Amino acid sequence: MRALIVSGIWPPDVGGPASHAPDVARFLAGRGHDVEVVTTAERAPAPEDYSVRWVSRSLPVGVRHLRGAALVRSRARRADVVYTTGMFGRSSAGALAARRPYVVKLTADPAFERSRRRGLVEGDVDQFQGGGGGPLGFALRRARDFELRRAAYVYCPSAYLRKLVLGWGISPDRVSVLPNPVPALPALPEREQLRRELGLNGATLAFAGRLTAQKSLTRALDAVAAADGVRLVIAGDGPDRAALERHAADVGVADRVTFLGAQPRRRVVELFRAADASILSSSWENFPHTVVEALAVGTPVLAMEAGGVAEVVRDGVNGLLVPAGDGAALGEAVRRYFGDAGLRERLRSAAASSVAAYAPERVFGELETTLRRVASA
Repeated sequence: MRALIVSGIWPPDVGGPASHAPDVARFLAGRGHDVEVVTTAERAPAPEDYSVRWVSRSLPVGVRHLRGAALVRSRARRADVVYTTGMFGRSSAGALAARRPYVVKLTADPAFERSRRRGLVEGDVDQFQGGGGGPLGFALRRARDFELRRAAYVYCPSAYLRKLVLGWGISPDRVSVLPNPVPALPALPEREQLRRELGLNGATLAFAGRLTAQKSLTRALDAVAAADGVRLVIAGDGPDRAALERHAADVGVADRVTFLGAQPRRRVVELFRAADASILSSSWENFPHTVVEALAVGTPVLAMEAGGVAEVVRDGVNGLLVPAGDGAALGEAVRRYFGDAGLRERLRSAAASSVAAYAPERVFGELETTLRRVASA
């Protein structure tokens, strides 16, 4: 099978698709398939065992989109199937022009994400389903529906997102849930060794991801401010970093919060293993890769019950859940967690086994089966 993988971001970028797309490419290439990638990047991506073609993000937006669609079209012509994890408009336009089927992996509502980036709407993804964003928001929803209705198949990492997709008029027999897999874990040092290497002393929370409005990290900072002696280490970068650093100073925790900047995936996994817990304060979510990564290395997750988070984090089993948007409850969860050694040990002991069903071989094996079927249809 000849597969073209399209992703809007690629290492060293931070974010779920920048982890997922390379993992899929390596898996398929390792299974003997002919794999090629199309992405956007600031500079040439690092060499891989397969071809990675890219469009520069320094180009003006319209030019970048046109070149992206043209590149997808030209590479799709030599492929049997296109698998896209982003750049959905360019992916669908290029695949349709090349007359090749495409499979979509959603991570969110693309119309909502586009509307948020343009400042058209506020609120969360559930509110957006009822409308909003004016004429451009309406057009973005129509474009989303066009792109997905012409896809051969659509994968969602959570039942929550699948329910949204069905509400957009996509046939149920072409949409299914495929969770994000646990990472292929390298041999990691002992936790105490990692804590020493990372300079972690005392009660420590960890976060990894893009520093954007979606993650609502001001709530995590407020929760740390409400828990004496608790530290927070943040791995990642994004447009909200400066504002978050100011907020940390405003609430008096600048000396307890460390901003590491963007980190390689291995370092992120090491950070999760070393931390006492991972924290997720997002306003809206689907099924975050970082939640699975943290649990896979035995680290509980303290999270807001947004989107599909509750499908992997079970309150009192492998983490603590609080109502979405309830910052006070998140602060109380942090205090409760660090105030109860028995609770910490119980959650930690159940963390890794709670995601055992998300083995890469099973998840990517199912995806491979679908791509083969679509390619031969």
